[in-house]
Parts: sequence; C-alpha cells; structure tokens
Amino acid sequence: MRKPGKTLAPAPFDADEVRRLAEGLKALDGALLPILHAINDRFGHVDERAVPIVADVLNLTRAEVHGVLTFYHDFRRAPAPRHVVRLCRAEACQAMGADALHAELEKACRGGPVLVEAVYCLGNCALSPAALIDGKLYGRLDVAKVLELART
Repeated sequence: MRKPGKTLAPAPFDADEVRRLAEGLKALDGALLPILHAINDRFGHVDERAVPIVADVLNLTRAEVHGVLTFYHDFRRAPAPRHVVRLCRAEACQAMGADALHAELEKACRGGPVLVEAVYCLGNCALSPAALIDGKLYGRLDVAKVLELART
C-alpha cells in the first residue's frame, strides 16, 4: 500500500507534466501502474486526456491504458470532493452496523464536500465499523463522528 501524505497538492491538467511523469517512470517493470498513480497523485485524478499520452510513452493502446485505469478503484477519473470517506462494508463491519451507517452517511453527504465510498476490509475489524477518512484509519464510527472527522 502506498503511504498517504506523500503527494503534491492537486494541480490543473498539464499534458507536458503528464508526459514528464510517464517518461520518468517508464523504465520500471510494470510501469503503467506507477505512472497512473503518479498522475493521480499530482493532479488529484487521471484526466481522460492523459490516456493517449501514457499510451504513447509506453507503446500501449489507449484501450490497454483505459482498461487498467477503470479496473482499479484507487484511480479517480474526475477531481475528488474535498473529503473522502471509505467505509468498510465487510462482514465484521456489517455486523457492527456499517450498512446502516453507510445509508445515513449517503443521505447526510449527498451533494456536499464529502464523498462516501464502499471498501471491503480495512483490517480494523476489532474496531468496527471502520473507515478511511481522507486517508487516515478510524474505528468505532457513527454518523456524527464521521461527519466531524470529515469536516475538520
């Protein structure tokens, strides 16, 4: 897992910067994933305009790059809202009320600066329900606590 907090602030799309990132990482084995991560980290998402650039640098088809980009949920294809809550929906968290928590959060956060996403197992089962809130792990959550943490 990549370490949170090692990224630059998101920047506006820059095709030259995308090419520099891709060229700088293309020598790695399996370079596509590190390049997509670098673009995602730098710009806050992987803009569709980056796909042909990455394909060109790696001598891949656009379809190959697009397929990897859309397969992995860690890559954003549009800028993220201000706060992201990744709520665990695995069995232990479900047993401790994660489904109801998810439904309540969806209602409370609709259209606002907080995005609620489902993930399956954060390895924090003893403290369920658990979530990653802006990349930091929390446990024993309820709606009020999630909203407080996401809005600070």
